[in-house]
Amino acid sequence: MGQGFLQIALTLFIVVVLTPILGRYMARVFLGEKTLLDFLMNPIERSIYVLAGVRQKDDMTGWQYVRAVLYSNLLMGISVYLLIYFQRLLPWNPNGFGAPTWDILLHTTISFLTNTDQQHYSSETTLSYFSQVAALGFLMFTSAATGLAVGIAFIRGLTGKGLGNFYVDIIRGITRILLPISIVGAIALLLIGVPQTLTGSLAVKTLDGGTQYLARGPVASFEMIKFLGDNGGGFFDVNSAHPFENPNGVSNLIETIAMIAIPAALIYTYGIFADNIKQAWLLFWMIFIIFVILVGVSAIGELQGNPLVNATFGLDQPNLEGKEVRFGWAQTALWAVMTTATMCGAVNGMHDSLMPQGIFSTLSNLFLRVIWGGQGIGIAYLFIYLILTIFLMGLIVGRTPEFLGRKIEKREIVLASIVLLIHPVIVLIPSAIALAYPISLSGISNAGYHGISQVVYEYASAGANNGSGLEGLKDNTLWWNLSTLVSLLGGRYIPIIAILLLADSISRKQPVPQTSSTLKTDSLVFIGATAGVTLILGLLAFFPVLALGPIAEGFKLASGS
Repeated sequence: MGQGFLQIALTLFIVVVLTPILGRYMARVFLGEKTLLDFLMNPIERSIYVLAGVRQKDDMTGWQYVRAVLYSNLLMGISVYLLIYFQRLLPWNPNGFGAPTWDILLHTTISFLTNTDQQHYSSETTLSYFSQVAALGFLMFTSAATGLAVGIAFIRGLTGKGLGNFYVDIIRGITRILLPISIVGAIALLLIGVPQTLTGSLAVKTLDGGTQYLARGPVASFEMIKFLGDNGGGFFDVNSAHPFENPNGVSNLIETIAMIAIPAALIYTYGIFADNIKQAWLLFWMIFIIFVILVGVSAIGELQGNPLVNATFGLDQPNLEGKEVRFGWAQTALWAVMTTATMCGAVNGMHDSLMPQGIFSTLSNLFLRVIWGGQGIGIAYLFIYLILTIFLMGLIVGRTPEFLGRKIEKREIVLASIVLLIHPVIVLIPSAIALAYPISLSGISNAGYHGISQVVYEYASAGANNGSGLEGLKDNTLWWNLSTLVSLLGGRYIPIIAILLLADSISRKQPVPQTSSTLKTDSLVFIGATAGVTLILGLLAFFPVLALGPIAEGFKLASGS
């Protein structure tokens, strides 16, 4: 028991140490200051700007930034769809895979385009190496860089610096952050046993004389951007529970840290942009404390084990169902909360086998979307709640709310409310439809409370651009492939549009001088209020689902029935 909690504590300590280092570096990258990679990347970036016709110093308005995001994403999506459709004619296809069915192909393309990487197909038997690398790997970089660019544009808008240029931001995000760290990380994974090859499946003889085919491929390079970009898609069907993706404790630690590195560091990056490191650390510790509580809830649930199983067989052991013995209950619990908190979606154990406490924590992360949050977008969601807290506290004291010296008025609150309210709509409505037709649509494999969690989790994962699932759900059907597209697209692009317009609106406001009555947003009292508002507004719409799902299942297990 003690060793498991020590492993969790050590991982979180490394996160705290790395946060200011990476946060300071990202601030230098997006502020246009000198970095160690300038000598290598400056010529490459200038060439890209010339070829793309981008003028580096041109700032965009909110709508210009939105159009740049949407147009570029549309072009990337069409290109990847065609690459996978014609994969039989393209190289690096040793197993001779043809095109998937149109609904699987459409779902896969949009899923990876939106940084969700929700997979309704079997990776080993569907996509060629070329499709994995040139199509999905390409989207892993560009979708992560798109989210990072939007997050940085939002930070610039809040701090009155203008939104910047989307094309410059996405290029610098790839060349200065995602690509160099991914190269170093991929080499590290390769050295500890993750394969990197273009040869086909390996045929081996089993002990009983049969033949088994071991799928392999360029896994190491795929894995690192999968985690660093909070993508989460698995090269193999069982994702990071597969020994080729995650062979040992060292790889597990590297991949866990990679998941949280950028979302956590972005809070510190904001502090540098706003010249308010104190506020950044207060926000960091607010999120960190909530995260640790959710990890603790999940870890204790897994440590206590399943009371029905333990009582039946006279055992006193943790819940090991769906766990990889290489990692055990502690690392699986930490990973499950981490992957849903960061919107990565990768799994090193089966979430469907988590105890109700673990399902409660993972669903809460998917509902809130700010406990670290997705690549770049998470920092924007965090400040949406902060702005709403400022508005509510302004109502209490009877004055116009202000943030960083700029007034928060009707337009800002409307846009913030859109970001807040769209998530329940794209999760709860399709969930209700699927649950209304349990035989023809839902595909539930577990009856009762757990079945409700299975369905809601799938749409919450899609809407939050996370991608993980309570597998066991029969999701490879026309209904699931098409209905989750609504959540994938709505959960990605509607908030991005509202976030960018909100940032643009704030950036255009004239700063007002602070007075003795100005609300201090870098105080413990205000951060405590923000935590309360976040938990209440973020979970209020979803509480009936939590009550009918993991909470009810937990009470049922505790009662011994």
